[in-house]
Amino acid sequence: MTNARQSFKRRRFFGNVAFHGSASVLSLLFVAPFIIAFLGSFRRGQEASNPPIPPWPTSGFSLDAYRALDSFGAGIWQHTFNSLIVSLATVVITVVVSLFAGYGFSRYRFPLKNALFVLLMATLMIPFQSILTPLFIMLAKLGLNNSLVGLVLVYVTLQLPFSVFMMRNAFDAVPKEIEEAARVDGVRDLRLLTRVLLPLVMPGAATVAIFAFLNAWNEFLAALIFLSSNDQYTLPVLMTAVRVGRLGSINWGAVQAGVVVMIIPCLIVFLLLQRYYMRGLTAGAVK
Repeated sequence: MTNARQSFKRRRFFGNVAFHGSASVLSLLFVAPFIIAFLGSFRRGQEASNPPIPPWPTSGFSLDAYRALDSFGAGIWQHTFNSLIVSLATVVITVVVSLFAGYGFSRYRFPLKNALFVLLMATLMIPFQSILTPLFIMLAKLGLNNSLVGLVLVYVTLQLPFSVFMMRNAFDAVPKEIEEAARVDGVRDLRLLTRVLLPLVMPGAATVAIFAFLNAWNEFLAALIFLSSNDQYTLPVLMTAVRVGRLGSINWGAVQAGVVVMIIPCLIVFLLLQRYYMRGLTAGAVK
């Protein structure tokens, strides 16, 4: 009996070692490109164009790549500010609108409710590229071309179908008895939504916020088409100018510095909201 127990413990030990070892190797493979880009952004001049072996700077750390990146367009700070404004505004508007819409589709009965929801979901099948011309004309009529406000409205429109779907599932996962108990205690309308239900659907709201931020932060095509002023461009458009280079040359140090600048906010947002992320994706799956 003792030998069997010892054999079981050995198998479990070696199984854990194999599992954690494989997981560590896979994690390193996923993280390696980011580490190489981060270290490469501190190389000097021509060294940034050399193969990343070793990945760290051999002639000392330098901020030349970030200075070169700041020389493109209106400067890295201006373009980063534009991207932050657009992304944060998209997140706030998307979360607020999808919160009310998801609550309405989940809790209220009204004519053609299911048909409207299906119609909303059907817009997910429309390629964004196919509606660029109508959107451009609409923004021109409203005087919102070459405007960060117009770009935010476009991003919110693209995010709402998925966001409403997520928030409806999140509200469906909340027992109606909780809402009924709150109503008995005198909580009504907006207070009921913000003080009672919002903490319960926070995983869904966090998931919507993550997707809205990442999509707005990394989106390129709409920003390129709807913005025409250099001062209004977001980071993805700036990275195109850096990648193309001047007179056919590419400053790989500036490219790697730009990659680092674009990655950092995404990592911060995901790390802050990651504990809600998985719960938000599975909201409504089990009732």
